[in-house]
Amino acid sequence: MNRSLSSYKTWPLAAVAMAVACSVSAQTSAPANDGSTTVLAQAAGGSTSGAVPTTGPRMPGEGGYSIIPYSTQGYVGINVGRPDYDLGCGAGGFSCSDSSTSFNLYTGGMFTQYLGAELGYVNLGKMRRGGGASKAHGINVSLVGRVPLGAFNVFGKLGTTYSRTEVTASPLSGIATGRESGWAPTYGAGVGYDLTPRSSIVLEWNRYDMRFAGVGKQEVTTTSLGYVHRF
Repeated sequence: MNRSLSSYKTWPLAAVAMAVACSVSAQTSAPANDGSTTVLAQAAGGSTSGAVPTTGPRMPGEGGYSIIPYSTQGYVGINVGRPDYDLGCGAGGFSCSDSSTSFNLYTGGMFTQYLGAELGYVNLGKMRRGGGASKAHGINVSLVGRVPLGAFNVFGKLGTTYSRTEVTASPLSGIATGRESGWAPTYGAGVGYDLTPRSSIVLEWNRYDMRFAGVGKQEVTTTSLGYVHRF
């Protein structure tokens, strides 16, 4: 509870980076399974009766690697947006603004064409108020429902976030200060557009419930634009 926020911020980023590195390694080390294998075997006079039938290169999203257990069609993404904290500005005439930037790093996979899951790290920037700042970030786990509509898709998310928050302020502001942490629900929705079979852009809205010193559970919302790469 009293550990520095800086130490907590570094390991989620490292975990996501390791996940991406593992996925790339798994793809590059896997033996190729295309039509050239059969052609070479026939040219050498060998039998192809035991060869795995091939139908050409696998398209992205058809059984692709994922680090989410029991899922395929894996992907990674990054969203950047603006946070909106539902917190008061305090007394004393201090400035109050939600001027910082939020970002979300995540990886996911699909259990079916329509249902999947995501794991990610979200940093909600900070709100300046009461001569100090209120900050929030955390680890998010969500179920994802997706409906493909040609090159477009619409999706919704429902899950939970383990958040850590920190509030600093002037004693004259009347704002309680300190750190809080814990699990709370989160949900969101968005729309995506496929630029290529492997890449998409997404427009997304999310709400996170987080605990803040002195006021308990409060909501922080974000509207963000992101990029998604499928394995």
